[in-house]
Amino acid sequence: MNELQTEVNGEESKCVRATSGMYLTFKLGEEDYALEILKVQEIMGIIDITHVPRTPDFIRGVINLRGKVIPVADLRLKFGIGAENNTDKTCIIVLQVTRDAELITMGVIVDEVSEVLDITSEQIEPAPSFGVQVDMDFIMGMGKIDKRVVIILDADRLMTGADVNAMKRATKAA
Repeated sequence: MNELQTEVNGEESKCVRATSGMYLTFKLGEEDYALEILKVQEIMGIIDITHVPRTPDFIRGVINLRGKVIPVADLRLKFGIGAENNTDKTCIIVLQVTRDAELITMGVIVDEVSEVLDITSEQIEPAPSFGVQVDMDFIMGMGKIDKRVVIILDADRLMTGADVNAMKRATKAA
């Protein structure tokens, strides 16, 4: 992925890691988010999730996806938005992510999948800075689509190394 530099008043500013391309958009509460479509393996309705004891709250458990056990994380809880009851629009997005040179399949629960958008580089701006205390490394940029802002997420950085290790333990324990 190419990093694009932007200029503000002749000075180089934050990098935009998101590039133009196809993105799957979804909602968490009232906010719009996007993931690179190439990271999405499939989208499925909510199914029974087997809870695994002693995992972080945002790890809802594991599912059996065509004979393979994969961990499932609730993005509302991961992002500190708060839990909500599942609805008929609640979905699991199955992602293929790379973490420490390892390919990992995981599911993330979202409130609803919206659409696939072709976002151009002209529509993408850097994520705002909230200071060094706030880790925003999982945000690749902000998409300006019509009159709304879509937060473009980096699927490979959604989970920290500790999160991935907890998900692996949950998968092995199941």
